[in-house]
Amino acid sequence: MSSVDPARQRRILTILVVSSLLIWIDSTVLGIALERLADPVEGLGATPGQLQWAIGIYSLLFATALFAAGALGDRYGHRTVLIVGLVIFGASSAWAAWAGSPTELIIARATMGLGGALLGPTSMAIIGWTFPPERRAGAIAVWSSAAGLGVAVGPVLGGVLIDHFWWGSVFLINLPIVAAGLVGARLILPNPRSPQRRRLDPLGLGLSTLGLLGVSYGLIEGGHQGGWSRWQVWASIVAGLVLLAGFLYSEWRESEPSFDPRLFRNPRFAAGNLVLAGLFLTLTGQSFYLAFYLQGARGMSALSAGLMSLPSATGVVLGSPLGARLAGRFGVAKVSGTALAAFALCHALNLTYLVDTSLVWIGAVGALAGLAIGVTVAPTTAAVIATLPMDRIGAGSAVNNAIRQVGSVLGVAVLGTIVSSTYQHAIAPSLTGLPADARDAASVSAEATRHAAGVVHRPDLVGAANDAFLQAMHTAAVVAACLTIVGAFVLTVAFRQRVSSTPRVPEAVRR
Repeated sequence: MSSVDPARQRRILTILVVSSLLIWIDSTVLGIALERLADPVEGLGATPGQLQWAIGIYSLLFATALFAAGALGDRYGHRTVLIVGLVIFGASSAWAAWAGSPTELIIARATMGLGGALLGPTSMAIIGWTFPPERRAGAIAVWSSAAGLGVAVGPVLGGVLIDHFWWGSVFLINLPIVAAGLVGARLILPNPRSPQRRRLDPLGLGLSTLGLLGVSYGLIEGGHQGGWSRWQVWASIVAGLVLLAGFLYSEWRESEPSFDPRLFRNPRFAAGNLVLAGLFLTLTGQSFYLAFYLQGARGMSALSAGLMSLPSATGVVLGSPLGARLAGRFGVAKVSGTALAAFALCHALNLTYLVDTSLVWIGAVGALAGLAIGVTVAPTTAAVIATLPMDRIGAGSAVNNAIRQVGSVLGVAVLGTIVSSTYQHAIAPSLTGLPADARDAASVSAEATRHAAGVVHRPDLVGAANDAFLQAMHTAAVVAACLTIVGAFVLTVAFRQRVSSTPRVPEAVRR
C-alpha cells in the first residue's frame, strides 16, 4: 500500500462518497416517479409489470456485474473503471430522463445498473489502497454513510422535481453528481491495480444474468399476462433456474471463482446471507406498493410522499450503530432476531393502512421499520463476514453484496406480482358493465382504472380501484410478514450458540 498523507486521504474519501451517492439515490428516487409513469396522460402509461422491470432490472444488472467490476479494476486500474462507471451512469441517466417508452426506460435503467456496479468494488479497492489498516474501518464507515444520505435525500429531491417538472427530471439529479465525481476522480484519486489480475469470468456473468432474467420474467409476466398456466411463464422460470444451477456449477469448479458457492457450506454464512436476501426482498417489495398507496390511493403529492420516507431513513441511520453495540453485549441471535420480528410486525401493521389512516401512524410504523432494518443489517453482515478466514473475507463480502441485490430483484418480482394479480382479481366484478376494450384497459392497474373512470364517466370506479388496491396491498403485506418471521427464526437458530472469540471476530459480533 502506498503512503498517502491524511489531507489527501480526506479528499479521496470525499470523492468516493460523492460517487457512491449515485447508487443510493437512484435505488430510491424512481419510487417517487412510479405513479406518474403509470399515468397514460402525464407519464408513459406503464403497466405494473413494466414498472417492476424498471426497478428490478437496475438491481439485476448491478448484482451480476459486481464481480466483473473488481476484476476489471485489478486489470486496468480502479480509478479508470470508476470513471467508466460514472460516464455510463451519467449517459444512461440522461437517456432515462428523456425515454419515450417504458421499454426504452427499462433498457436505460439496465445500463444505469451496469454503471453503478462499477462504482462500489472500485471505491472499496481505492479505500483499501489509500488508508492504513488502523484507519480503514473508519473510512469504510464514512463511505457507507452515503447510503443513509442517499436513501433520505433521493425521495425528497425526487418529490420536488416531480411536483414542478416532468417525471424524467428525477434522473437529472445524477448529472451534477456525475460531473463532480468525474472532475474529482481525474484530479484526486489514485489508480491502483493488483499485480495479480483476476479472471473476468464472462461465462459466469452471462449465466447469472440470463438466469435471473428468466426467473424474473416468469414471475412478473405470470401475474400480468393471463395467469400462471401459460407454458411461456413456467418455461421461463424453469430455464432461469437451470441457468442459475449451471452458474453455480461452473463457479464451484473454478479454483478462484467470482461467486464462490463453497462459502455456503458454512451454515452461519449461508443462513445470514439468505436472511439478508429475504429482508431486502420484503423491503423492496414493500417500497414498491407503498409508493402507489401514498400517491395513488391517498392522492398525495410526490413531495409529500417523499417526505414520508424520512422516518424510515432516520430509523436506519440510528439503528445501524445501535445494532452493532447491542449485538456486542447480547449477541446477534437475540438482537437481530428480535429486530427481524419487529420488522415482521411492521409488515403486519400495513394491514391498518386505509385511505384515511393517520400519517402520524404511518410515519411511526415507518420509523420502527427503519430502526429494525438498521439493527438487523449491521450486526448480521458483520457476523456473516466474521465466520470466514481472513483470506476469504473479500470473496465473502462480494457474495454478500450480490445476494442482497438478488433479494431486491426478487422482491419487486414476487410482491409486485402479488399486488398486481390480486388487484386484477379484486377489481374484476366492478368492471363487468364496461365495454370489452375499456374493461381490459381498466383492469391492468389501479391507475388505469382511475383513468377509465373519467373516460367512461363512472366516478364510482375510483372508490372501487382504491378498495381493490388496498386488498392487494394487504395480501402482499401478509406474505412479507410471514417471510420475515421465518427469517427471524432461521437467524436465531443459526446464531444461537456461543462461539469462542478469535482475533478476526469483531467485538461487535462476538458471542
